[in-house]
Amino acid sequence: MPMLRIALAQTDPVMGDFPANAAAAIDAARRAREAGADLVALGEMALSGYPIEDLATRPAFLAASHAHLLDLAARLEAEGLGDLPMVLGFPDGPFDPRPDDRGTSPTSIAQNCAAVLHGGRLVARQAKFHLPNYSVFDEYRNFIPGDELVVLRIGDVDVALAICEDIWRDGGPVSRVASADAGVLLVINGSPYERDKDDVRLPLVRRRARETDAVVAYVNLVGGQDDLVFDGDSVVVDPTGRIVARAPQFQEHLLVVDVEAPDPGEPTVLDGVVRVTLPKHERVRPPLQPDVSRPPDDLQQIWEALTLGLAGYVRKNGFPSVILGLSGGIDSSVVASLAADAIGPQRVHGVSMPSRYSSEHSRSDADELADRIGLVYRTEPIEDLVLPFERQLHLEGLAAENIQARARALILMALSNQEGHLVLTTGNKSELAVGYSTVYGDSVGGFNPLKDVPKSLVWQLARWRNRAALERGETAPIPESSIAKPPSAELRVDQTDQQTLPSYELLDEILERYITDRWSRQQLLDAGYDPAVVQQVVALTDRAEWKRRQSAIGPKISQMAFGRDRRLPITYRPAD
Repeated sequence: MPMLRIALAQTDPVMGDFPANAAAAIDAARRAREAGADLVALGEMALSGYPIEDLATRPAFLAASHAHLLDLAARLEAEGLGDLPMVLGFPDGPFDPRPDDRGTSPTSIAQNCAAVLHGGRLVARQAKFHLPNYSVFDEYRNFIPGDELVVLRIGDVDVALAICEDIWRDGGPVSRVASADAGVLLVINGSPYERDKDDVRLPLVRRRARETDAVVAYVNLVGGQDDLVFDGDSVVVDPTGRIVARAPQFQEHLLVVDVEAPDPGEPTVLDGVVRVTLPKHERVRPPLQPDVSRPPDDLQQIWEALTLGLAGYVRKNGFPSVILGLSGGIDSSVVASLAADAIGPQRVHGVSMPSRYSSEHSRSDADELADRIGLVYRTEPIEDLVLPFERQLHLEGLAAENIQARARALILMALSNQEGHLVLTTGNKSELAVGYSTVYGDSVGGFNPLKDVPKSLVWQLARWRNRAALERGETAPIPESSIAKPPSAELRVDQTDQQTLPSYELLDEILERYITDRWSRQQLLDAGYDPAVVQQVVALTDRAEWKRRQSAIGPKISQMAFGRDRRLPITYRPAD
């Protein structure tokens, strides 16, 4: 059977930085050429970054995308790489709005496209058929859907194209692949990471391979883009669904693999299928042992997703360093460890801000954490800032507690302004769900690594990170006492979280059902949960929407993250 050597480049584009993203594509082409590849492919919108959101409504952005695409084709030719076909994603336009019977937005002027570059030219383009309109995606209102399948004949192998969502739904290009006798289905993707998503994604790829009787080559983006993390994990499966090559998660990588496909014979003419013939050149083909990476275990995947998301946000927004408050508690300890792994401890600044209620172990745990990690560390007591507010405004109770959290926020933001750090907030998903934070206080910051991490998972991650360090012969970063002690905001004498909230194990269980599974109060009661606890948790969660709306972004790792996934009114009187 004919053989084709394919190179899949999982790259980390910077949103809107067309020159840098084009340079990454040229580098991928160069390495693919050295590996003897016949075709190189990059991910969905690898030229622009993804998702572009309402940049799709800006004619100048779309025109720049098209111009940079043509320039990329010319540069590939000029550098002697033009005879290597390249497939990569880009937004195209502007077009006249084209409302159709699928109900796309009547104002859409862009298409989400796969470009085929060869010989210094754009030789073909295919627009995405199915436009997702769920979870983090709003493509239904931003793009015009496509309706033509491109099939490339490279030598004696036919390669059909698809874009991400196009393989998730029946119909569209996938339904035409078998009819077109394509031996390879090349899918370019911008598929964000979610915990356990591979339990769905890989079986889908395998199923499409069996349905189309084709090799499926699936290339994905990698890196952080605001609150999304793309995990790579590009994969190639044969027509039986067997994995023949797989790239590692959470890192840029060029996956090169030889695939065999049946001889397609004479091309048939089909409605909605555009055929393009490209030459297959004789190349020096070094011996090849394709990568077949195995994904790490669940907790390591989550840790790597969080660090990649944080690293991407810091790097792509030009921050030299980060700063956070160190309380000696589990949340700030985990965030400090994540930050050190993401950008290096020398760029992580920790600030201990003790009050008259801070315990000795909190101070010593923060000191020990800073020493273990090797971050930049200072102490800034808050008492002299808090007392004038308490005296002048006669504050007591909750108001007095909150002014302590806001004094700490003032310190962090002042140091951020003075020294240029990005402030990291350290609240976890459980606290965010029930509003257990002080708005403009401990919730202050530009990025929250734990925004989508429930409290019970924070503890699991802390234990995993320490265990991983010990297995490598390194110092465990998080003091055991920070993991073992009862959580507390320490805003009054002998305060603990569980004086106000149910145990975090129970709280997280109820929140998972109420938020992710969308159970009603009655369903929670029918499941046997204590009525008083149900009433408390549901009421707190509903009431905290206004706080969540103002919270910092953070990496999405779950099926139902606050922000893009769950959009509820602030003013709301529940009937249930």
